[in-house]
Amino acid sequence: MPAAAFVAKLNEQIANEFAASQQYVAVAIYYDDETLPRLAGFFYAQAVEERNHALMMVQYLLDAGEEAIIPAVAGPRNRFADLVEPVAVALEQERKVTRQIEGLAAVAREHGDYQSEQFVQWFLKEQVEEVATMSDLLRTVERSRENPMWAEEYLAREHGGDAGEDPTAPRAAGGAL
Repeated sequence: MPAAAFVAKLNEQIANEFAASQQYVAVAIYYDDETLPRLAGFFYAQAVEERNHALMMVQYLLDAGEEAIIPAVAGPRNRFADLVEPVAVALEQERKVTRQIEGLAAVAREHGDYQSEQFVQWFLKEQVEEVATMSDLLRTVERSRENPMWAEEYLAREHGGDAGEDPTAPRAAGGAL
């Protein structure tokens, strides 16, 4: 059984993941409104990924016989000054989520909850990729400030194909939604 402190923190993280998903939807809509379909599509996909992270956490709690709580989340930021600001917000969000996931791992370890610590390891690995991806995208949009099509071309070149599912990812509640 997961430690009670871990369960409480994981339920908090579920809210954080759903909030991140909502923020990515808001960013996607901003880029959609700017007629930047690759940037919009990238962030719509990120929104689904964050939602699925929340559902992976829900499934872990369900499998462990613990209560999964789906709380209300604060509304996302919807207005941005320019092409760069949404990606800067996304990068800071990914850094924050990394700290939150590290906190989950620390709680699990502190309470000798080795199964929960092992569960969190996948998310730690995922956060390395997420921060790197957003860092690269931020550098790209900063250089593309005057010509957003360069950012669109970058995404077409670097993120154009479907990488496929990670077979090591935890199972999400609801299966393949």
